[in-house]
Amino acid sequence: METLMACGLHVAGFVLLLAGVSYSQTKAAPAEVTFTLDFPGSTPQHYSLRVQSDGKSQYQSSSRISSESEDVDTFSYDFTISPATRDRIFELSARAGHFESDLDSHKKNMAFTGRKTLSYKDGSRSGESTYNYTLNPSAQELTSLLQGVSATLELGHRLEFSLRYQKLALAEELKRTEESARMTAPVEMQAIAPILQQIVADASVINVTRARAQRLIDRYPAQ
Repeated sequence: METLMACGLHVAGFVLLLAGVSYSQTKAAPAEVTFTLDFPGSTPQHYSLRVQSDGKSQYQSSSRISSESEDVDTFSYDFTISPATRDRIFELSARAGHFESDLDSHKKNMAFTGRKTLSYKDGSRSGESTYNYTLNPSAQELTSLLQGVSATLELGHRLEFSLRYQKLALAEELKRTEESARMTAPVEMQAIAPILQQIVADASVINVTRARAQRLIDRYPAQ
């Protein structure tokens, strides 16, 4: 009898252990929104941005090095998106029905601005839609927001390249960034803080450029 009871306790404990593992696995799978854009001839010509509900994000892009070359520059960057931007992304995704219906306007004679795809996935649902232009207000705002994140990350990529290979180019790049920021606030500038900090710390970079980088760090601190 005691043996049977012991076996029963072992079985019950094993079942509870399996349930705990299953719950842990379910809990560990965050929802995610992914945006991809393919636009041949533009820079970058392809990119994808994946944002998870826990804030972990990944960006990948590819661009031809020049119009005369077939060589491709690839860029990959892992970062943590700010809580405010993350929450807005998931709010807009919900308003857009998690992309479970067709977002494309299907209007004729629309200028081609790139093949865009929004996708959503969590533990219970998934949706995906590809479009050139959408009339859905939430999808429009989300597209603009995610393109803004891409623009900031591509800026960081250019700054990193210039810091390594052509430091004199940093001055004009950061000047344009500061002037643009006065009119339109950049999205997720704190995501490229590491490269800005490298510029500030590099004594071989001219002081005015280092000062511009420091001002951007101070103006857009980590959230």
